[in-house]
Amino acid sequence: MGQAGCKGLYQSLLDYKTEKYVIAKNKKVGLLYRLLQVSILTYLVELAPSAEGQLLGVSQALFRGLTPKQGGDSWVFLVKKCYQDTDSSLQSSIITKVKGVTFTNTSELGERLWDVADYVIPPQGENVFFVITNLVVTPNQRQETCAESESIPDALCCEDSDCPPGEPVVAGNGVRTGRCLRVGSEQKGTCEIFAWCPVETKSRPAKPLLGGAEDFTVYIKNFIRFPKFNFSKTNVLDTTDRAFLKSCKYGPKDPYCPIFRLGSVVSWTGSSFQEIAVQGGVIGIQIEWNCDLDRAPSECYPRYYFNRLDNRFSENSLSSGYNFRFAKYYRDAAGVEFRTLFKAYGIRFDVMVNGKAGKFNIIPTIINVGSGVALMGVGSFFCDLVLIYFIKKSHFYRDKKYEEVRDLEVLARMAESSQQSVAPDAAGLAEQPEVQDGGGAQKENGCVCGQLLQPAR
Repeated sequence: MGQAGCKGLYQSLLDYKTEKYVIAKNKKVGLLYRLLQVSILTYLVELAPSAEGQLLGVSQALFRGLTPKQGGDSWVFLVKKCYQDTDSSLQSSIITKVKGVTFTNTSELGERLWDVADYVIPPQGENVFFVITNLVVTPNQRQETCAESESIPDALCCEDSDCPPGEPVVAGNGVRTGRCLRVGSEQKGTCEIFAWCPVETKSRPAKPLLGGAEDFTVYIKNFIRFPKFNFSKTNVLDTTDRAFLKSCKYGPKDPYCPIFRLGSVVSWTGSSFQEIAVQGGVIGIQIEWNCDLDRAPSECYPRYYFNRLDNRFSENSLSSGYNFRFAKYYRDAAGVEFRTLFKAYGIRFDVMVNGKAGKFNIIPTIINVGSGVALMGVGSFFCDLVLIYFIKKSHFYRDKKYEEVRDLEVLARMAESSQQSVAPDAAGLAEQPEVQDGGGAQKENGCVCGQLLQPAR
């Protein structure tokens, strides 16, 4: 048994399997096969909307911060244009310029006109810029001693020993002097500190000081380059009209204008400018470049997306809003330095750029065409399973599909041996005498003939 098993294994290793095509006259399986082919082709080839259809929905796209896509081809070769070589290592530079003026009249600052140099930080126009919308002003601060703010827990005291001299107040405004200052007959007070006095005590205004910043505009100039294809582009429309940038604003009528109204940018994020201007916030402006370099360079345009990045869902959340402090310093007639402290609330704009470029290349084309052809074989495989396992006559189709064919030499020897065994019998029949009536010999011959014809009966 061991030798027989080894021999059978050895012979099976030398077997060769080849495909056999069986045409099954089954309409259900044939229809299923065509449906699978159509489904796979639909997956591989998608229908892209025309440029006219996209321009009809530009107003809805602008609400999401999306500009229409330019294109002339009605059909895309493969999903995501897999016939192209791509470059996602985008090199980008951002220049921003804010314009607008507003007028305020407050008790701390009096009548004041605010221009770009006053409310935009930093002034050089980077990919991150901040626009002041609200202020807490503490004027005429000088370095001297005063009581620390009661809102700071580490500054509370009952006696002088609670205020060790020389130690800074945690999250406070200055350094302790060793005295505990109490108002009237109260038992608790605050430590005396050496700091910029008076310290900041006012709360945030409920109404934004620079609410007029809603109508300010920002000019975003973006330069990009895809190094693999040595392709460079800017988001400024290539036009000979010098008055274009002076009169246009990004919107349904000018989707390629790089000048944005701040109030519109905030509204596209789903927020109200006057609400976010009270305590500040963070807005993200995302510029996305998806360039098909098989087309003209003039058809490569950016898409704009606008999102609010800080926590806007909880008004009382400590993480919502945006503010910081800065000061302006002066000297009086005696040469003593003093300052005006500003706690600025406002909107921080983060401009982010990403994208990729694609261009036809024969290598990814061959790879993806081969993958698509291989995927088409899934339909045949699935239909084979249905044909030989799940329909009523599956055993019939299974027997027709899978046959064991022996070696041709073995078949030839078997056919030759069968022919040799049949030839003597035929010769014997030919030598038998003709059957006649009467006599014992005739009976004997009749008996012999009866034995030979019996198997044929």
